[in-house]
Amino acid sequence: MTDLRLGVAHVPTHPPESLRTLATAAEEAGLDDLWVWEDCFKQSGLAAAAAALAWTSTIRVGLGLMPAPLRSTAITAMEIATLARLFPDRFVPAIGHGVQEWMAQSGVRADSPLTLLREHTVALRTLLAGEEATTSGRYVTLDAVRLDWPPLTPVPLWVGGVGPRTLALAGELGDGLILANALTPTDVRAAVATARDAARVAGRDLTDVHATLVVATGPRAQERLDAELPQWGAETGRGIGAAGDAETVAAGVRALADAGATAVAVQPTADEPDLAGLVAFLGSEVRPLLR
Repeated sequence: MTDLRLGVAHVPTHPPESLRTLATAAEEAGLDDLWVWEDCFKQSGLAAAAAALAWTSTIRVGLGLMPAPLRSTAITAMEIATLARLFPDRFVPAIGHGVQEWMAQSGVRADSPLTLLREHTVALRTLLAGEEATTSGRYVTLDAVRLDWPPLTPVPLWVGGVGPRTLALAGELGDGLILANALTPTDVRAAVATARDAARVAGRDLTDVHATLVVATGPRAQERLDAELPQWGAETGRGIGAAGDAETVAAGVRALADAGATAVAVQPTADEPDLAGLVAFLGSEVRPLLR
């Protein structure tokens, strides 16, 4: 448990202007990670990550995740490389094929999302390594593209997803796995097994797994959690999330860690009235229980 990373997620049910309070409070509380999201059509994950990195100095900032169809591979590589050079060893980018309904709304839905994600990931790796990329795939076409300012140190490229085929692809190609929120420990264990099996077949070792725990504390905590979960397609009463005191939240974090997560981010409910207070509670009361 000593290697478990504890973080907090800035969820797009909260307005962009609340990010600064959350980011600075998370660093002050000694949390390991701050995770930002990019859900259509709410907030830019890259803009949020850049701002959070600039407002802080030590905390790791993860972006989970960037939908591949929304940006060209070359632009994505430029954006990741720029943040990696500006904030060395503090930025963790993650990519996925996106929610297909949202991609259709945006006019960029791919007939084969997994093919796009594979081509995108492979080409991104080449570019972020400072190498020249020339490829002519079904979706990704590059002609002698090379970054002038590649990252100075290797950048971990995480991959996220939900279905078994996407999880397998994440295990095969990703440096880390981003799981959906509102999952039970059983769900997490099954997803991790699928990804790690694929990693082993590919001759790789998938060690980093990010999971999210929806949390409510204080008055009406269970009622607030029960009201939150349907927003994410989850049913109440399935052992999802944690509502209550520090012991309860720590138990929820431990359960995800026991299921295979190496980094857990606490997700505040949409009606959380005190983001800074929640983060302080995580740092001072929950984290000591995880050691």
